[in-house]
Amino acid sequence: MAKRTAKTKAKPKAKAAPKVLAKEQPRLSLRRRIRRIAWRGVALVCFVILAVVLLGRVVNPPTTAYMLGESRRLNGVDQEWVPMREIAPVMARAVVAAEDANFCQHWGFDVRAIKLAISEGSNRGASTLSQQTVKNVYLWHGRTWVRKALEAAITPLVEAIWPKRRILEVYLNVAEFDEGVFGVEAAARHYFKVGPEALTARQASQLAAVLPSPKTRSASRPTPYLKKRAAQIRAGAATIKADGRADCFES
Repeated sequence: MAKRTAKTKAKPKAKAAPKVLAKEQPRLSLRRRIRRIAWRGVALVCFVILAVVLLGRVVNPPTTAYMLGESRRLNGVDQEWVPMREIAPVMARAVVAAEDANFCQHWGFDVRAIKLAISEGSNRGASTLSQQTVKNVYLWHGRTWVRKALEAAITPLVEAIWPKRRILEVYLNVAEFDEGVFGVEAAARHYFKVGPEALTARQASQLAAVLPSPKTRSASRPTPYLKKRAAQIRAGAATIKADGRADCFES
């Protein structure tokens, strides 16, 4: 009997993966890696900013980027840190009245001042003391969008972590009052030959009046305009003391 030969069915060939998928897989993998690296970079930057702001609540900044630049240009600057308790209260009130009368009432941005500045077509008076402190301590001077974006991001963080009194203390110690003269201690001795604790209301108001343009104004040789501005600041300082808008940094 003839042997039957068993017929074997040929196995169906496996379908090859579409060539498109084979090409796209490495791309997708590369995109994921780039995205992961980017997110890790953002997380690291956020962590560093948070750590620096937390540190700034208790550690006095030894200098700032602007001070370093001026020190190189002028071959040195005059600045000495002084705690808030050694600064005359009239000085603190004068600076708030001059630069940010609603300092105790906002969370870093004065919305009313911003709206007023926009309606007047100017940004004068819209920058709060909190924003100026962030700019002076952590950033650089200039009007770039990058700096503005960083300032807008860091300011609420500083407001959330630092007490108002600390914000004002730092500002008073890093603000420029004359070319190469930084902080209220150096300014008081430079202009009036007294310590910051001995400043009178008139002296404090004249110091506050030079802040918008410290390189072109003099607190000890005030122009008629500066005298008028200083008188307005003295009145404003008395007002915020009377209506409670100084309570957040005097308590």
